[in-house]
Amino acid sequence: MKIKYRLTLLFLIVFLNSYSQKNSDEIKIESTKATFLQFDVSTPLIANIDREEETDADSNNSWFLPDGISAKFGFGVQKNKWIGLSFHTGVDFKNSEKLVTVPVFGNFRISPKLNESDTRITLQLGYGKGFVLGRGNLVGQYKKISLGLESDDSILFFAEISGYEFKQFRTTSVYSFSLGIAILTF
Repeated sequence: MKIKYRLTLLFLIVFLNSYSQKNSDEIKIESTKATFLQFDVSTPLIANIDREEETDADSNNSWFLPDGISAKFGFGVQKNKWIGLSFHTGVDFKNSEKLVTVPVFGNFRISPKLNESDTRITLQLGYGKGFVLGRGNLVGQYKKISLGLESDDSILFFAEISGYEFKQFRTTSVYSFSLGIAILTF
């Protein structure tokens, strides 16, 4: 009779051990590094004022046309890909204004999950200084807001409104709407 109890006890220990291993394997804890890098490339868009004109067969009927290029790089700290603070710099070229600027700014990032896969909606707010290249010592405030969709692979597709506040061509600010892609490394 003691052998039956020992075998039953052995069976229960093995069964419970395998059951607990299976449950611990199924639990996923999201852990990421505390730092991240972000690389952005975007193009500012401008309204196509010649859209309705039909002067030749090669005319462009798009609503918007590219108006330059923007490239930025940033380094920051984050908590579980959900919230982050970073420092960014880069180069912006806006063709219609003949303007090349270097923004240096802080960026606040919030990225809640949309579903069980790692798809996230990302809101970024940036504030700092913008330095104009080739125009003396022209410096102004830089502001940006962007909204995007981040995939499982940490690739972010975004729309952004950004601008500079300084005297340029008798205006006080130069703003642009851009579409772009960012790669984040966690």
